[in-house]
Amino acid sequence: MAEELTKENRRASARHRRTTEALLLCFVAAVTIGGQIYTGLSMTGQLPNGISGFAASVLLFLFVAHIAVRRYAPYADPLILPLGALLSGLGLVLLYRLDVTYAKKFKNAVETAPGQLMWTVIGVGVCAGTLALIRDHRVLRRYMYVMMAVALVLLMAPAFFPGDTYGAKRWIYLGPLSMQPGEFVKIMLAVFFAGYLATQRDALALTGRKVFGMRLPPARQFAPIVVIWVLSLLVLIFERDLGTSLIFFGLFVMLLYVATSRTSWIVCGLAMAVVGAAVVGTTQPHVRGRVAAWLEPMAVFLPPDQRPPGLVSDQAAQALFSFGSGGLTGSGLGQGHPELIGFAGRSDFILTTVGEELGLAGMLAVLLLYALLVQRGFAASVRLNDPFGKLLGCGLAGALALQVFVVAGGVTGLVPLTGKAIPFLAKGGSSLIANWLMIALLLRLSDRAERGRLDGVAD
Repeated sequence: MAEELTKENRRASARHRRTTEALLLCFVAAVTIGGQIYTGLSMTGQLPNGISGFAASVLLFLFVAHIAVRRYAPYADPLILPLGALLSGLGLVLLYRLDVTYAKKFKNAVETAPGQLMWTVIGVGVCAGTLALIRDHRVLRRYMYVMMAVALVLLMAPAFFPGDTYGAKRWIYLGPLSMQPGEFVKIMLAVFFAGYLATQRDALALTGRKVFGMRLPPARQFAPIVVIWVLSLLVLIFERDLGTSLIFFGLFVMLLYVATSRTSWIVCGLAMAVVGAAVVGTTQPHVRGRVAAWLEPMAVFLPPDQRPPGLVSDQAAQALFSFGSGGLTGSGLGQGHPELIGFAGRSDFILTTVGEELGLAGMLAVLLLYALLVQRGFAASVRLNDPFGKLLGCGLAGALALQVFVVAGGVTGLVPLTGKAIPFLAKGGSSLIANWLMIALLLRLSDRAERGRLDGVAD
């Protein structure tokens, strides 16, 4: 009798979660398709071209994602998939809005929204395939050293390709295709760091000398953070990729603290980050120019001989004007001037469109969506029983939080610009696929956590 009751409770929990998810996905579909229609009517006075195909594609990838979760992760958190889908849908609407303006403003402007929709469908397919193939997250621990080796190769690969894009070497080129390997590296590094720290956490937490009330790590355990620090500096020096370097090093220090609860790791990490930033900031002109634009964004409007060294772009200043003109509620979709940002309006500066046309309210709503997705990742990791799963969930959620922080902070003037694409919203196929892969892993972790909770209740 007790066993039958337990099975019924499990089935009821799964049904409730998936029903909630289905209702939220209906809301996502309404917002995405409605936003596309509203934008078209606002900007052109007529329905967007291909709106029926767009609506069918959105409904299809939402349906496929829901069926995959219902089949392979029935106990997963019902908020994770709708949050990822809503952010992707908002990105599609914003890119369509920008395509219309860029086509009028710039000659030979290329549409990006259709390609983004295609990559979204592919990303959802990758998410479904990952859920079908990886039934237990702990299997990833077997391949953590392989992932670390592949991650290091991908991390350094852009340095060997000729040329750069907008000052940074972030892409690798395979014929007509290009890829940002850093988007996949953050996931691989989260797996490796989780596996390594789950094994070494006792040695890292319980050994070392006390200095001024802090227990400093011993030399043997301090070596990994030095290696990671050096690698992050190499990425900065040879690829001039400030965003990837910050996420790479910040992720490791964050997981060190989560695994050991020792503030000395945070202090050492911050000290090394300051030293590295000072060294690279004084030796690399590209990084120095970003710092100058951060410190004095309005100086770009001075005569050239009065500007700080390295300051050549007005994007940081235009972004501040954009946020200022948006006010509390914004000008409305299609009624702003995001084209003044230039070529970056569809990548890291896509948030300026949100701030200008949806206002402070819309900007806060988007940031709250990211915050809620991060919180659901942390919540799943807390409920897991195995150390590897806990650290993996924290690593994935932390990597997302770090990337949103460096991008949103750079656009709003809180930190120097990094050039990274904000997850889900900005254009980019490799970014979308990597983010949907992360969604799949968070779904798997939350599914395992809920199964463990139900087993505990049954016991």
